[in-house]
This record gives sequence, C-alpha cells and structure tokens, in this order.
Amino acid sequence: MATIETTYLGGLRTEATHVQSGTKIITDAPLDNQGKGEAFSPTDLLAASLGSCMLTIMGIKARASNIDIDGATCSITKIMAADPRRVTEIVIDFKFPKEYSEKDQQMLERAALTCPVYYSVNEDLKKTVTFGWEETVKA
Repeated sequence: MATIETTYLGGLRTEATHVQSGTKIITDAPLDNQGKGEAFSPTDLLAASLGSCMLTIMGIKARASNIDIDGATCSITKIMAADPRRVTEIVIDFKFPKEYSEKDQQMLERAALTCPVYYSVNEDLKKTVTFGWEETVKA
C-alpha cells in the first residue's frame, strides 16, 4: 500500500495526503520557478525533512537516555543552484532550550548525523550543521 497519495491541483500546486493519517500537505512552486510561493515547495520539503528527521532521531535517543530536549528547534536554509536546478546545500542551525553535558551533546550530535534522511540524500548535497550549544539558554 502507498504511503502518500499526491494529486496535481493545477497552477503548479499539489496536494499530498498521508494515507495512514489523512493529513494533507500543499506544495506550490516557488516564486523563482514560475510559482506563487504560497506554500512549501517540494525542495522546501526536502530541506524540512532533513531537519525534522534529525530532531526526531535526537528525540528518540534523548528519550531512551532520559534527556529532555522538548523545545529544541532548528532553522533551515535551502540553497539552490541552476543547470540543473537543484538543492546544493542545506544549512541547519539547532538551538536547545537548556544546557546539556558534553557527553549528552556528543550523543545528540551523533544521533542527528545518523538520521535516515541524512543518509538518503545524495552525497553531493552539502549539509552544513551547527548545534549552537554555546548559545543555549542558561537557566
């Protein structure tokens, strides 16, 4: 059975439905590629998938180690190139809501850098990741 069913709605817009839950995502072509830029573009979702996957795998590891990372965030920047049009770099900057030991930081970083999306994207795609431990909010 399919995981996702996607329909072309016209006007460079699609609607993807997650079959199991019924959750829907609209995509729109970006302004720089003939679209309206009114929703995530497919390449935006690629970049978002990487950040979400990294946070999820950190969450799994954190939960197994009884570490709270609730409220952790990441800012994601997608860098495009032409000829052929493609994503050439994804920059991810993590921020954490509290301080963690050096051991926990290393464990979380290793977890993030082993997420399935990280391993699934082409090796030519540059992935620039910072964890921002030095910017963690001091309690």
